[in-house]
Amino acid sequence: MAKILKDQSSAAHPNASATLSRRTFLYSLGALALSACGADGGKESSVVSRSTSATAAVAADATVQLAQTATGESPLTTSSAFIHPGLSSVQADFDRMIQKVSAQASPWYAGWQALVSNGHSHATQTILAQSIITRTSTGGSYPHLMQNIAEAYANAVYWKITGDTAHADMAVQIMNAWSSMLQQITGDTNADLAAGIYGYEFAVVGEIMRSSPGLSAADLAAFQSMMLNVFYPINVGFLNNHNGTDITHYWANWDLCNIASIMAIGVLCDDRSMFDQAVNYFLFGTGNGAIRQAVYYLHPGYLGQWQESGRDQGHSTLGIALAGMICEMAWNQGVDLYGYDNNRFLAGAEYVAKSNLHQPDGTTFYTMPYLKYVNSLGPQATFSNAAQPSIRPCWALVYNHYVNRKGLAAPWTGQMTQLLQPEGGPSGNESGPFDQLGYGTLTYTRDPGTPAPGPSGLTAWPSAGQVGLSWWGVSNGTSYDVKRAATAGGPYTTIANGVTDPLTYTDSPASGTWYYVVSAQTPLGESANSSEVVVVTAVQLHTRLAFDETGGTSAADSSGSGHGATLVGGATFAAGKSGNAVSLDGSSGYVSLPNNILADVSDFSIAAWVYWQGGAASQRVFDFGAGTGRYMFLATKSTSNVRFGITTNGYYGEYSLQGTSPLPSQEWAHVAVTLSGAVVTLYVNGTAVGSLSNVPFAPWRLGPTAQNWVGRSQFASDPYFNGLIDEFRIYRGALPADQIAALAQG
Repeated sequence: MAKILKDQSSAAHPNASATLSRRTFLYSLGALALSACGADGGKESSVVSRSTSATAAVAADATVQLAQTATGESPLTTSSAFIHPGLSSVQADFDRMIQKVSAQASPWYAGWQALVSNGHSHATQTILAQSIITRTSTGGSYPHLMQNIAEAYANAVYWKITGDTAHADMAVQIMNAWSSMLQQITGDTNADLAAGIYGYEFAVVGEIMRSSPGLSAADLAAFQSMMLNVFYPINVGFLNNHNGTDITHYWANWDLCNIASIMAIGVLCDDRSMFDQAVNYFLFGTGNGAIRQAVYYLHPGYLGQWQESGRDQGHSTLGIALAGMICEMAWNQGVDLYGYDNNRFLAGAEYVAKSNLHQPDGTTFYTMPYLKYVNSLGPQATFSNAAQPSIRPCWALVYNHYVNRKGLAAPWTGQMTQLLQPEGGPSGNESGPFDQLGYGTLTYTRDPGTPAPGPSGLTAWPSAGQVGLSWWGVSNGTSYDVKRAATAGGPYTTIANGVTDPLTYTDSPASGTWYYVVSAQTPLGESANSSEVVVVTAVQLHTRLAFDETGGTSAADSSGSGHGATLVGGATFAAGKSGNAVSLDGSSGYVSLPNNILADVSDFSIAAWVYWQGGAASQRVFDFGAGTGRYMFLATKSTSNVRFGITTNGYYGEYSLQGTSPLPSQEWAHVAVTLSGAVVTLYVNGTAVGSLSNVPFAPWRLGPTAQNWVGRSQFASDPYFNGLIDEFRIYRGALPADQIAALAQG
């Protein structure tokens, strides 16, 4: 199993899995003006209240209940001692700030001046502590808390850089006042936002100040108790049940701020299980804060559409601020969330940054690729220009990790970083952008790092006779060359020179097997080639389950691919269309195929002989996926007709194709479905019964899958298949109509 635990010398790789729950709320642009996170204007806002009395709440909701996502991955468990300080910054970061500010080096010194000139960094502040903090869709007392946190953070950083104890004392006074007073965070559902945003921010303050001589052990313990007993129960309660809403209801930011708070409190309180909860939810949760949902769709060149991009840009940039802090806090504790799923977070950051930048003319925004997004609130049909441009001080952190730590190219994030440099902090008196701590130029800027030795993350997907390639560039790359070979390892022929932005290329090779690499042109010459990827553009048998066995629970794959299957729940072999077939009883029997069986498949054909006994709707011929959020299936009938569906966002985001009638029952029928590019075609007995031409999802987009079933649905309430299935086949590539007809001849 690949790991995301950070190597001592370099970043680590993807890990494993588990999961949980997800997102959204009704909003208004008026609420957006109130706060960049947005207030919940939905109907439940007047119903749900947050009132937590510590120990009882912690005992009742002690862990984030990660639901089984059926990705085949395993939750991450960490065990090493925490690094302190180890949230927003580690001691080496503060040492760098001290050195750079002392030398008045650019741009750190400009960032320092932004901190010094912000009134929140003054060593005299007004304590605003209260016993109850409220946040609702129309307001509340929460600005008192957010202002004091902004002041405590600015004073904490000031002290770490200068050693001025007056600033340390101010931060400690704010911490002590609130830990001695605060008992509840309440209001409508927007209290979940207050507990998440101010929870992670306040924990960051406590983590910086834990080494201050002015903070006694008793003071730290009282502060930790407040974070554990007031903030954490709300955080974990939200992620566990999302106020009883549909899993697609809450936007990504709601999950992300509560993930950030749990992670930060875990480090502050030296609680590894709490830290692991946050890491695993970010990786494997079913809510929109989990990274595969937050970065909803990867466009060519790794522009990762953010989940809220059809909503507005203020919330999209807040997502980058929150997810970036989560990744940095985890990185500082030895876990690489930045690099997970081929730098999926960077893909989202590049998309959101470009969304909020002007073209060189200074007035026109870039036209962004966009895929319609649908959740329980309805469709976001187009990219949203609301709150564009959203200029939020959150980009220096992201840029400096990927470019100066990892040596990758991040051109749009880089442009946004330069535009905002130096990043300031919250402004005004109980107003302004308090949803992130700010001062990123000072705290996160790093000296230029070593460029990566060559492009990385190369993928190549065949689609309708073409091959679409995307890759990550190197930090000193000026252009890229794409190369193709007919044999592994070359020799390669350069098929494209001088590719710049986006980092993608579409090839149109002959039918066959092809090998690709990409290199970068840099001021020092040509870089090393990327790792090689192989692409099959010919139709190729991928899996063939003839089900000709006479006993046992194993079904052999005669394609030579090693995709043998397992009979589960009393499934047996019986006389079939030709030889034997698998017999499924409609109550518990099904066939389980290997994990990730379609993880490297783009265009496809799936075909089988089916003897359906009839009965209830929604019986699955097959259903491959990772639960009810990510799946592709073929049902004998939906409400009435045979139906194919595929989604990466649950039922609301499903692309569905229905035939003209149910699958025939009480007789053998041949059924097939193909995908060629964006075109899905459904066949019954060799005849096309329906076609859909706008399908954006290929099987590989489902991600890791461990529930790959013949005869069983991802939805537990759906009936099992009742009947026989024979000659179950999967092909790479879309079989043409005449070959489907030939299969249907038996």
